[in-house]
This record gives sequence, structure tokens and C-alpha cells, in this order.
Amino acid sequence: MISEKAEVSSKAKIGKNVTIEAFSVIEDDVEIGDGTWVGPNVTIMNGARIGKECRFFPGAVISAIPQDLKYNGEITQTYIGDRTTIRECVTVNKGTDDKGKTVVGSDCLLMAYVHIGHDTIVGDHCVFANLVTIAGHVEIEEHVILEGLVAIQQFVKVGAHSFVAGGSKIRKNIPPYVKAAREPLSYIGVNSIGLRRRGFKDSVIQNIEDIYRNIYIFNKNIGSALKIVDAEISQTEERDKILDFIRNSQNGIMRGPNS
Repeated sequence: MISEKAEVSSKAKIGKNVTIEAFSVIEDDVEIGDGTWVGPNVTIMNGARIGKECRFFPGAVISAIPQDLKYNGEITQTYIGDRTTIRECVTVNKGTDDKGKTVVGSDCLLMAYVHIGHDTIVGDHCVFANLVTIAGHVEIEEHVILEGLVAIQQFVKVGAHSFVAGGSKIRKNIPPYVKAAREPLSYIGVNSIGLRRRGFKDSVIQNIEDIYRNIYIFNKNIGSALKIVDAEISQTEERDKILDFIRNSQNGIMRGPNS
């Protein structure tokens, strides 16, 4: 299952039923899970920990050293979860001594030319379209969809189940369950279509819409809006997740549509 034209270190740990095509390079300190396909001209460098049944397309470079002048050769890792697909020319850099790792979750799709910077953590079931560029120290929760050409500034956090329109520049945190677009990036509604596809009930979606109506539409300041939501909106898992996310966003959240 390993091409004679591939360069695979004898020290690498290769699982069962792994295919490695011609001209790919697998360095010493690499682990690849069962059933993974590594296409031609893929480079998987030291520190890579690859899950099961992943797919890597030509030109991908996984676990290269960070594009960070502070990196001083410390031993760090890159983790790719199970069943994740890495398309052409994707780059995922390993961590620095800040977190010690860069993580891409399971069941993700990273389309062509996506870049994931050092110490970034990506949750499960995320989809990043072509040319998405993510700086270092970013946190992206599960089920996030980023359309093409989205760029994310360092130290930003993107909440679960959110959707960001193509070409957007993300400079502030994006709360969970929302859609974001325009320049500067703004709240444009709840990601109701995505939530329904993932089995959220209409009553839950309505609850989320009520929360964000208080936060973004009624033009109160954020502190006052959170107090109203806490007092007047019934407690649910989704409500608590939104409140916790916003209260812990030290760099602030994206603006509302009328800001």
C-alpha cells in the first residue's frame, strides 16, 4: 500500500491499510491511523498525529514549523482527527510552546489552499472552503462553516454552529449559532438552516433567535442585554453557551447590524 516512489521513514508509525502514493514524504516522528489515504506529493512532517480514515490530496503540507519568529525549535505536534479530508495545497503548521499543538478535529473538510496557523484549535465537523486563512492562536468550535477567502486574525474565537460569508475578515469573536457577513463583519441572523440540518428543533431555534434579538437587534449595550437574557429567557443549554461565550470574550464580539 506504500508506493516505492514515496519516501517514508522507517521510524514513522503507520497503521493498517494505509495508502501512501508516489512522491509523498513521511518524516520520522509521524503517526498515521488505520485506513488513511495519503495522495501523491504530500508532505507530513515531524510531530504529525493523523487519525483514522483521513484523506490527504496532492500538495498538502502537514506539521511544518510555525510561521512565527518566536518559534525556537521546541518539540510540538499537529493533530488531525478521524475521517478528516485535507484537499490540495492545504498547510497546517505545528504548535509553539504556547499550546504545544495545533489541532484539527474529526470529520472536517479543509478545501484547497486552506492555511491553519500554529496553536489553532479546530473542532469536529467543520468545513472551510477554498483559500480560508487562519492565523495562529485561533479557536474554532464544532460545526463551523467558513466560506471561501475568509481570513481570521490571531487570538479570535468562532462559536459553534456559526456560518461566515465568503471574503469576510474576522477581527472579533463570533458567538455560537449565528450568521456573519458584511464589512466590518456583522451579525446578520441565526444560522437556522444549518441548525435544522443538524436536528435542532424549531422551539430551540426560536429560543436562540429571541436571545440574539435582545443582544443585537434592540440596540442595548451588551452588558444590559445579557442581564435581560439571563432574567427573561428560559434557561437552556444553548442560552448558557451563548452567555458564557460572550462573557468570556475579552476581545469583544462582532458588531450588530445597526451598529
